[in-house]
Amino acid sequence: MLLFGVCAFGIVTLPSALAAAPSASSSASPQQISYPPGTTSWLLQLLLVLVLGLAFLVILNGVMSRRSNRQPVTSLAREASRLRRLCIGYPEGMTIFEELRQQSLLEDRLVPLGMTISWKTYPSASSLLYDLSRRAIDFCGGGGTASIFAQAAEQLFVRVAREKYPELDADAILVPEDSSIRNLMDLRGKRIAFDEGSSAHYVLVRALESAGIPYDAIEPLLLPQRDALPLFEKGLIDAWVVWMPYAPTDERLRYPGRSIGSLHTILGEQAGAELPTLYYAIPELVRDYPRLLKAILEEVNEAGVIVSQRRLASYLDRSSESGDATLSIKLEPIDPQRLALLEQRSLERALLPLDEPTLSTLQRQANLFHHLQVIPTRVNVRDGTYSLCMRQNWTY
Repeated sequence: MLLFGVCAFGIVTLPSALAAAPSASSSASPQQISYPPGTTSWLLQLLLVLVLGLAFLVILNGVMSRRSNRQPVTSLAREASRLRRLCIGYPEGMTIFEELRQQSLLEDRLVPLGMTISWKTYPSASSLLYDLSRRAIDFCGGGGTASIFAQAAEQLFVRVAREKYPELDADAILVPEDSSIRNLMDLRGKRIAFDEGSSAHYVLVRALESAGIPYDAIEPLLLPQRDALPLFEKGLIDAWVVWMPYAPTDERLRYPGRSIGSLHTILGEQAGAELPTLYYAIPELVRDYPRLLKAILEEVNEAGVIVSQRRLASYLDRSSESGDATLSIKLEPIDPQRLALLEQRSLERALLPLDEPTLSTLQRQANLFHHLQVIPTRVNVRDGTYSLCMRQNWTY
C-alpha cells in the first residue's frame, strides 16, 4: 500500500511540476529541449522515496511472515487458556485411547498451556454419547451405530473423524451350552439380549435378515452387557449378542456359552466398513476451539500409529525363531500376507476425516433401523449439525 501511494503521488505531482514550468518557444530547435529548474532534484527525491518504501515493505513482509508462523501456537495457547479443562471419554478397552492415556500425549502437549486433562471410561458407546450431549465430557470415540440412535434422540454432538482400520475383534451371538439353538434360523421367537444402539444391535439385525427372520419375530431384551451377563448365566436369556470391538477384557473372554454366529460370519469381509469407529466432540469444541480440536486429533492419530507399530512388533516377536532347542513354546509361523498388512498399516495414518463411504454406511444403518421402526424418525447423518463434512487441516 505504501509503494502504491508513493507511485500515485509521483504520477499526480509530476505533470503538475512540469506544467508549472514556462513553455518552450515555438521557434526553439528540437535539439534544445529544456526542463524546468529543479526537475533532476525532484526525480532523485522521488527515487529515494520509492527505494525506502520498497525496503519498508520487504521488512514488513518478513515481520508478518514470522508472526504468521507463530500464530497457530499462540492461538492454540489462547484457546487452551479459555477452555482450561478437557474431559476425554471412551469405551472400556478402546485401544487407541488406552495408548493415548498411557503415553500422556495430550498431557504433554496441552498441560504446559494451562489445561487440565481428565478421563472417563464407559461400558458402551450409547452411554458415552449421552454424557457427551450433556457436556459431561468434551471428546470421545466409539462405534458409529450409537451415533444414529443419539441423533434420533436429538442429542447434541458432532462426528469429527473416523478410524482408518477399526479393530473388530469379536461380536458374537452366544447361547447357553445346553441350548437347543444350533444356528441363526433357530432364533425365531427367542428372548435375545443386546445393548440398544451398539454394534451388537446392528449385528443382530443383519443376522436375523440373513436367516429370513423378521425383527418383530423375536423378543428383544435391551440390556447393557453388565446387566445381561447374570441373567444369561441363570438361563433367563435364550441368546445374547455381545460386542468386543476393541481389546477384549478378561471378563469378556470368559463369557459363558457357545457362539452360533460371529461378526465376520454375519457381515463377511466388509465387517470393518459396515461398523466404523468414529470420534465425536461437543459442538462448542468444533465451533469455538478449532486449533484445540486439531491438536487432539493429531495426538489421537499419533496414538493410533503407536498401536499399529506395536502390533507389528508383537507379531514379529511371536513369530521369530528361537535358537533354544529346549524352548517348549510353539511359535506362530509368519503369514506373509498378515505381515505385509501389519507393515503397511504401521506406516499409514490411523485417523482420517469423515468421508462419503463412511457416511453412506451410517445412512444405510439409519434407514434400516427406521424401516424396522426401531428409531421413530428419519436420520440424516450428513446433517452439518452432527457431522463435520469439510476439509480438515490436521491431516496435512
